Amino acid sequence: MDKSKRPFLKSKRSFRRRLPPIGSGDRIDYRNMSLISRFISEQGKILSRRVNRLTLKQQRLITIAIKQARILSSLPFLNNEKQFERTEFTARTTGSRTINLNK
Repeated sequence: MDKSKRPFLKSKRSFRRRLPPIGSGDRIDYRNMSLISRFISEQGKILSRRVNRLTLKQQRLITIAIKQARILSSLPFLNNEKQFERTEFTARTTGSRTINLNK
């Protein structure tokens, strides 16, 4: 059989299987900050399941752990220092009077 008769057959290429991001011994818990921080973007957003390569159950547990850590102030809700620096020193004007935000 020549190559023109089999255009949809896959090549016999070897590939390296990716390791799962969460090992069998890792506990998904709000106290495990080294594990949780791998699934958060630079802005502080929870990364999607497709990006994380997690199962549905693992993604749900990670999401719950991240939200618990945020509520207990272990993690910030926002991770954007520039925004905080800008709003600290600005004064907002409404009409003829100026409101100082540094109270």
